[in-house]
Amino acid sequence: MQKQSRPRGVTVIAILIIIAGVLSLLIGLGLVVIGPFIMNVSPNSSLVDPHVLGVIFIVFGAISLALGVANLVMAYGLWKGKGWAWTISIILLFIGIAIDIISLSITSAGLFSNTGSNLSGDIVSGIVGIGISAFIVYYLYRPHVKAYFGKTITGG
Repeated sequence: MQKQSRPRGVTVIAILIIIAGVLSLLIGLGLVVIGPFIMNVSPNSSLVDPHVLGVIFIVFGAISLALGVANLVMAYGLWKGKGWAWTISIILLFIGIAIDIISLSITSAGLFSNTGSNLSGDIVSGIVGIGISAFIVYYLYRPHVKAYFGKTITGG
C-alpha cells in the first residue's frame, strides 16, 4: 500500500511548528546564557535578588529549550505522517483551547484586572486563538488528513 501524499495544510502546520521550535530554542538559549551573568550582578535596591532572577532565567530557558525540541519532534512527526504526531497534536490543541477559554473567562470577568491592560485586545486575542486552534482540530479530522496519518477506520 502506497503512502498518501502529504496534504498542503499539514505542510503549513509543520512549517509553522518548525518556526515556533526554532524560536523557542533561540529564546531558551538566550535565557540560559544570560542567567549566569545576571546571577553575578551585585545586588542593589532592586526588588528581586539577582541570584534568584538568574536562576529564574535559567529555569525558564531550560523549559523553552525543551519546548523547542518538542516542537521540532512534533513537526517531524507531522511532516512524515506519523500517527502519534496526529494524536499528540489533537490532545495539545484541546488543552490549548481549554486554557484559552479559562484565560478568556478570567480576563472578561476582570478577576486579575490590570489598569495598564487592554481588556478588549485580550478578549479578541483569546477568541482568535480559540478559533485558530478549533480550525486546526477540524482540519486534522478531515478524512484525507486522517488518512495521511493512518487514522482511518477500515472494515466492512
